[in-house]
Amino acid sequence: MLSVPATAPERFTSCHASGADVCVVDLEDSVPAHRKEEARQSAAGFFKDPAAPRCGIRVNAVTEPDGLRDLLALPHYPVRPTIVHLPKVESPRDVEIVDQVLGAADHPLELFAVVETPRGVQNLAEIATASPSLRGLIFGAADYAAALGIGLDWEPLAAVRAMVVNAARAAGLHAIDAPTFELVDMALVRAESIQARRLGFSGKIALHPRQVPVITEVFSPDPEQLAHAGRIVAAARRSGQGVATVDGRMVGRPFFEESRRLLDEFGPAPEPSTTPPAPPLPEHDPPLPLLPNPHGGLR
Repeated sequence: MLSVPATAPERFTSCHASGADVCVVDLEDSVPAHRKEEARQSAAGFFKDPAAPRCGIRVNAVTEPDGLRDLLALPHYPVRPTIVHLPKVESPRDVEIVDQVLGAADHPLELFAVVETPRGVQNLAEIATASPSLRGLIFGAADYAAALGIGLDWEPLAAVRAMVVNAARAAGLHAIDAPTFELVDMALVRAESIQARRLGFSGKIALHPRQVPVITEVFSPDPEQLAHAGRIVAAARRSGQGVATVDGRMVGRPFFEESRRLLDEFGPAPEPSTTPPAPPLPEHDPPLPLLPNPHGGLR
């Protein structure tokens, strides 16, 4: 999920072309207070490109006046957003308010609750089951760390990250990790993405297009992982869902379910190429003569 400030419409096109699975225009943290109304109007243009990927919007907290103004404005956009990020969610009621204002039988709605305060973490289980429209929980590391008076180092926040993942998975939701605020060091983005995936997150927020391919690569299985999942699913069928052995390892129901989920999301492994390999070149092939180039010089 790549986020772009609503006050930077010149960056909307590059966001759409970034390759992110979801592009999100932000009305909240990246917009100063005196530009909130300008951002609210500018954000409408983010949804007008029919060729753009799935697009969403992050409103202000619904416990603040600007958040309520955001909710009242969205139904009047020329193209109404279907994906909405809700910051600073601290109770199920925050989610319910948005669902009641924006939800409609003829308008699909996908909500993502950003949990970034100690109270929000305390109420994770209740928040995760607040609405059928809720699709995922997003961990907001910066605000949470500020509330605790600690830094953004991975280790002090690992425990709360695990709590977010557990609450999300228990409710059948996605868990999305906080962004890496480093915009130059892609090795750090990769390292934190790997750690997030190992914890069980299914994605990560990106703040710059250059982060997108790194995050996508980390959270996407390679062909061998997909092939391995395919072998596990095949073994499940042969064993009647009983215990089986695949690649020298005993596997059972948890492995079967995870492998099915992986294949459902990413598809089967690509078939190996049937094109025969080219014959090797002779070790002492004579050099080719230089031929005249009609445009001048030699080729």
